[in-house]
Amino acid sequence: MILVVGAKGMLGQDLMRVLPGDVRGVDIEEIDITSPESVRRVLVTLKPRVVVNCAAYTDVDGCESNVALAMAVNGEAVGNLAAVTKEVGALLVQVSTDYVFDGGKGSPCLEDDPVNPLSIYGKSKLLGEEKARENPDHLIVRTQWLYGLGGKNFVETMLRLAKEKTELAVVDDQIGAPTWTVDLALAISELLDNGCRGTYHAANDGFCSWFDFAEAIFAEAGIAMRVRPQTTEELGRPARRPLYSVLNCGKLVHDTGLQLEQWREALKTYLAKRTEA
Repeated sequence: MILVVGAKGMLGQDLMRVLPGDVRGVDIEEIDITSPESVRRVLVTLKPRVVVNCAAYTDVDGCESNVALAMAVNGEAVGNLAAVTKEVGALLVQVSTDYVFDGGKGSPCLEDDPVNPLSIYGKSKLLGEEKARENPDHLIVRTQWLYGLGGKNFVETMLRLAKEKTELAVVDDQIGAPTWTVDLALAISELLDNGCRGTYHAANDGFCSWFDFAEAIFAEAGIAMRVRPQTTEELGRPARRPLYSVLNCGKLVHDTGLQLEQWREALKTYLAKRTEA
């Protein structure tokens, strides 16, 4: 049985739909990953063979002022999952982020590139990776710029703002790959199916800036909106972001044969699914 922790979140919902076989989901009502006792109770009772951890504190700016909470949820709590999955003989799958990198490389990041997170969020997720490795039977999947039907995300924010404003300013000096949670779920499924272990990158193909992404959202949705570029410095958010954090997904392709679709094609599909929902 595969157990999805954080099953009500954006990625968790798609994993519940995509993963094959006996899949069960738990969320905050059933499990508190910061509590060793809660983790032990759930995992010893259910005895999963795989645990996919999607639970996280994902407010990047909020992490800057809630350091202890970020480190507890995104970092130390993964150690609880690692300890009990190791005890019950289960594989631990930990979802991580491009924000473990500082964005200074200037070319797509490989799995074994040096990490140097700039923000508390990135540092907390890196701690989560380190804790996940305490179970030798682990799979760490780094991804980036997620959007999906099940939660707050950049696409939904842009579409909401389009109803309120005639012009938007969007950052144009951060570069990454917008990634649809359905495609990430497919990647995780393929990694499991192929018995992969260790660290992998999984994101939609290609890259763009948040400004490019916003323009594509409005173009594909048929919305007339003036978008003007601004710098990260002009935006002035509390947390530092890597300016170039594109993930090289060649290892995923080599080991599973799965090449995730180009980011704009994924966006088109998402918008079509969104209107059906």
